[in-house]
Amino acid sequence: MTLSLVTAHAVWYNLMAEHNETGRRGEDLATAFLLSKGFSILERNWKSGHKEIDIIAQDGPDLVFVEVKTRTDENVLPAAFTVDAKKRQRIIFAAESYLRTCTLNLSPRFDIITVVGTAPDQQIEHIIDAFIPPLRTHR
Repeated sequence: MTLSLVTAHAVWYNLMAEHNETGRRGEDLATAFLLSKGFSILERNWKSGHKEIDIIAQDGPDLVFVEVKTRTDENVLPAAFTVDAKKRQRIIFAAESYLRTCTLNLSPRFDIITVVGTAPDQQIEHIIDAFIPPLRTHR
């Protein structure tokens, strides 16, 4: 069986739409989770060029940059493992851009929230201080 180019594109488009909707639902759940823990949500889907931060929140003295990873299952790789060095660097660059525009005097922190499963049996894991950005040296 062969697929026409039009059919293949339609299949790809539907898969991407489903993927994006899954991610949006995960971010909604992560936002509700953070609110239930007393966080203040400052931004959602904040963009700097092509880089994006899913959630920016305040947790007491911390300005928290949150990456949300949503998976229907973790059979291949745990969701948190998909935040590799390249992804962390993009988040750090975006966070630096946000900090340049921010007047809040808060300590930056980088968290990951994973949402795994299908409704209504989704599990949420919050990894606080999931990574620490490298120190930059100025010459």
